[in-house]
Amino acid sequence: MSSRPTIVLDTNVLLVALPTRSPYRAIFDQLLAGTFELGVSNEILAEYEEQIARRYDRDTVDDLLAVLGALPNVRLVDPYFRWQLITADPDDNKFADAAIAANATVLVTNDRHFDVLKATGFPKVTTCTAQQSLQILQAA
Repeated sequence: MSSRPTIVLDTNVLLVALPTRSPYRAIFDQLLAGTFELGVSNEILAEYEEQIARRYDRDTVDDLLAVLGALPNVRLVDPYFRWQLITADPDDNKFADAAIAANATVLVTNDRHFDVLKATGFPKVTTCTAQQSLQILQAA
């Protein structure tokens, strides 16, 4: 088992971490450097692909997915249970389910729909914003 933190990135965080001039670029750079493990499910990868394709050309999408597929610190998880913890936007549940399946240290999101997880006693899913994750990664 790795001593690196395991993180699940909501799509909105991945999108703000990709541009080289973004203040959140360190998140993507730390992923490339292997500072943390990224927990993803097939559903998450499909959403990454869909949302990145809306903003970038096909070659960029293919390159990013190839990088994610090749990194040894990207771990594909198969959520075995659908917890349905987020009712305000049920599509966001795929991230919570992956975080639970990956036993993630934190789920990083800038989406307020995930705030409900702070009040959920079981299963426990710790969330933070992209800004807060920069501090976590510096400590790792």
